[in-house]
Amino acid sequence: MPRILLTILLLVSSVAHANTVLILGDSLSAGYRMNADQAWPRLLAEQWHREGRNVELVNASVSGDTTQGGLQRLPPLLERHQPSLVVLELGGNDGLRGLPPPLIERNLDTMIALAGQAGARVVLTEIRLPPNYGRRYLEQFEGIFGTLAERHELPLLPFFVAPLLGENGMMMDDGIHPTAEAQPLIARQVHAFLTPYLEP
Repeated sequence: MPRILLTILLLVSSVAHANTVLILGDSLSAGYRMNADQAWPRLLAEQWHREGRNVELVNASVSGDTTQGGLQRLPPLLERHQPSLVVLELGGNDGLRGLPPPLIERNLDTMIALAGQAGARVVLTEIRLPPNYGRRYLEQFEGIFGTLAERHELPLLPFFVAPLLGENGMMMDDGIHPTAEAQPLIARQVHAFLTPYLEP
């Protein structure tokens, strides 16, 4: 293959994959009890498409996943998709199970390092738990995300469920999962936060 043609192909390839966004999350991002087309990651991808942005969004979220599960799944996802941006939305199921905060922090810390080694920028999502888990545990758990964001100098996406709590029709009966009606609101929140971190 002539060198000039190879150069052109490489340039086109790099442009085509300039913005691959990988979302690694749990049921809050997987579209729990709804069609995948209704979930906020799909709505976010559609919004970027309407704006003419060259973004490929890979939603690798799995309902019920923990930080340990995410840690196991992340390396092959990085190798396969080579994302430029990784959004980590994990830890909620760890907290609901009362797992030790140092273990949760260690798993997230390792995922952040793996993504960085793969050349991806990381956005960490803040997670909060219901208030019935006790003040001491809540303080330890919820402190994880700010600590990691500061340690690694990461953008920290505020907990996108928080504005929906108490709003009519926005939360399912379990009080944990947003409804399908809430997904466009979440997509708008995440869009406003993430768009500045896309490559030009």
